[in-house]
Amino acid sequence: MSLRTQLKGTGVALVTPFRANTEVDFDALGRLIDHVIANGVEYLVSLGTTGETPTLDTEEKFDIINYTFEKVKDRVPVVVGVGGNNTKEVMENLQSYPLDKAVAVLSASPYYNKPSQEGIFQHYKNVANASPKPLILYNVPARTGSNVSADTTLRLAKEVENIAGMKEASGNMVQCMHILRNRHDDFLLVSGDDHLTLPLIACGMDGVISVAANCFPADFSQMVRLCLEENFELARVLHYKCLEGNDLLFAENNPAGVKAFLKEMGIIENVLRLPLVPLSEAVHQRIKTYLANNNVV
Repeated sequence: MSLRTQLKGTGVALVTPFRANTEVDFDALGRLIDHVIANGVEYLVSLGTTGETPTLDTEEKFDIINYTFEKVKDRVPVVVGVGGNNTKEVMENLQSYPLDKAVAVLSASPYYNKPSQEGIFQHYKNVANASPKPLILYNVPARTGSNVSADTTLRLAKEVENIAGMKEASGNMVQCMHILRNRHDDFLLVSGDDHLTLPLIACGMDGVISVAANCFPADFSQMVRLCLEENFELARVLHYKCLEGNDLLFAENNPAGVKAFLKEMGIIENVLRLPLVPLSEAVHQRIKTYLANNNVV
């Protein structure tokens, strides 16, 4: 089965719950995993940027990966995030991380270094060749400081056998359309932007790796399924139902927004690791009001 078939629909970029002392809260992680699976997401992404991976040490990452596999018990596929701006280190991590049960690896383009397009190509070529699992590229210029162009994406898809897809979060609809028009049939392309998921699937994308699906898994994953069925009339109802919630998720920073939602839903504690901090009281109050006035699931 191709990755494009296996990962069609909604993947959720899981947060990493912390206790008050900022230790990883595995009980809360278990509640979150059960919550999103029970409400219809198609797969999970462990150790994405939403999981605050820059502040997790290697032992914690190993423990989170292993716990996630144990808790999921093959109910849905699991993708694991392994990225960084040191190509050699990313390659070494791919050899040492417990990835046996993963269906794929999600790897963000190098941040801060701001490599050229040729540098991005060579980084991903080496990382893909070192990966024991198919590699999904992740383009998120707002975080990395550089864009992976459509030409570079298509070149990687054509020339590097182990590159199987991309999470596209550039916000550039035209760039996305160029990739969609020219990709080969087995290349997975998913939205990395919750707000743009409906129009991007209308253009031909295969789904989304979502932040919102942590806290609105039923509504959001059903919206995606309706889009994939080209039932945009019903999909728009759920899209607009979730719109204000999505605005609040990203009002200050990610994952502060989603952690505030999940706290109010009784799933996790509202704790982040520095340099991230919880939402301001004003925005948190808006989330409480939103949840009180909207039946979101």
